[in-house]
Amino acid sequence: MTEIKVELGAKSYKILIGEKIFAECAQFIFEKNFSKILVVTDENVLKACGEKFFSELKIFEIDFEIFTIPAGENSKTLDFAEKIFTCAIELGLDRKSLIVAFGGGVVGDLAGFVSATYLRGIDFVQVPTSLLAQVDSSVGGKTAVNHALGKNLIGAFYQPRAVFVDLATLKTLPEREIKSGLAEVIKVAAICDEKFFAYLENNAEKILNCEVEVLEKIIKRSCEIKAEIVSLDEHENNLRFILNFGHTIAHAVEVETNYKKYRHGEAVAIGMIGAAILSKISDAEILRLTNLIKKFNLPVKAENCSVEKIYLATLRDKKNLHGKINWILLKKIGETKISTEISELEIKNCLKKILR
Repeated sequence: MTEIKVELGAKSYKILIGEKIFAECAQFIFEKNFSKILVVTDENVLKACGEKFFSELKIFEIDFEIFTIPAGENSKTLDFAEKIFTCAIELGLDRKSLIVAFGGGVVGDLAGFVSATYLRGIDFVQVPTSLLAQVDSSVGGKTAVNHALGKNLIGAFYQPRAVFVDLATLKTLPEREIKSGLAEVIKVAAICDEKFFAYLENNAEKILNCEVEVLEKIIKRSCEIKAEIVSLDEHENNLRFILNFGHTIAHAVEVETNYKKYRHGEAVAIGMIGAAILSKISDAEILRLTNLIKKFNLPVKAENCSVEKIYLATLRDKKNLHGKINWILLKKIGETKISTEISELEIKNCLKKILR
C-alpha cells in the first residue's frame, strides 16, 4: 500500500493506493464513528463493484444508505444535487454525518459539492473507481456541478477527509475509460516532470495492458504531483492553475458536444494539443506530445465542432480574469507558463488545426 499526504494544515489528509483498499476505507469510517452515512454512486459502479465495497462496510457493521445517479456527465447538475440534498434531509444527516463519493469523477464532483454545501459542510471521503478520478479529480478538493453555459462553473473548494484508491476497480473499467484517464496522467507529466513523461513514452504498452505494477506507479506519481501543487495553492490563486493545462479547450469541446461524444480525458487530449500549439514550442516538442497521446489511442482533433462556438465557450472558462483567458502553456515538456496575451486570431487559427 502506498500512502501520500496532502499537506493543508488542519485540512490535511491521506491518499491510500493499493489493492484491497476498500477494507482500509471501511475501517476508517468505523473508527470515526460518524452518525449517519450516505454513499453516492452511479449505476455502472454499483453494478461493477458495489457488492465488494458494501461487503467491507458490512463486516464492520456500518449502517449506510445508497443514492444512485445515472452514469455520465449529464448527471452532474444542480437538479441531481437537489435530489441528494432531499435524500440527506429525509435521512436526517447531521453535521457528524459522512458522504462517501464512490465512483468516478462525476460522482466525486457531485457528492463533494453536496458535502461542501449541505449544512454548510459535512465530511466526505473519496473512493475513486475510474483511472481519471484516481489520478486527478478525487485529489485536491475541487467540487462542482455543470451549468448549461459551461462546465464546473458552480462549485467550491472542499477537501475530503481521505482518498482511498483501490487498484482492483480498474479491472472493471472498459478500455475507453482507462485511456481517458491516461490523458490526465500525460497532463501532469507534461506540465511538471519530463522524466515521468519519458517513462510514459517508454512503458506505453505495459500501461495499455493494465499491468498492475506500472499502473500503481503512474497513479502514485500523478497523485504526488497534484498533492504537492495543491499543498502550495489550495484555492487556485496562481500555481494550481497549471493543472488546467489543456482544459480550457477541453471544457469548451465537452459543452459543444453536450458531453456525449467525448469522455473528459479525450477532450483534454485534444485541448493539450491546442495548448501546445498556442505555446509556440518547437515542432519537435509538439510532435512528442502528439505521439504520446496517439500511443494511448486518444483523439488529437475534435469532430463536428465550430471554431466560433468553441472560441466563445473558452471565454466563459472559470479561470478567466478581467475578460482575459488565462492560458496554461508549455515552455517545454515538463515546464509551464501562464499567459493572457494570446490574441483572438491566434486562438481561432489554433482551433482550425484541432477541429474538423
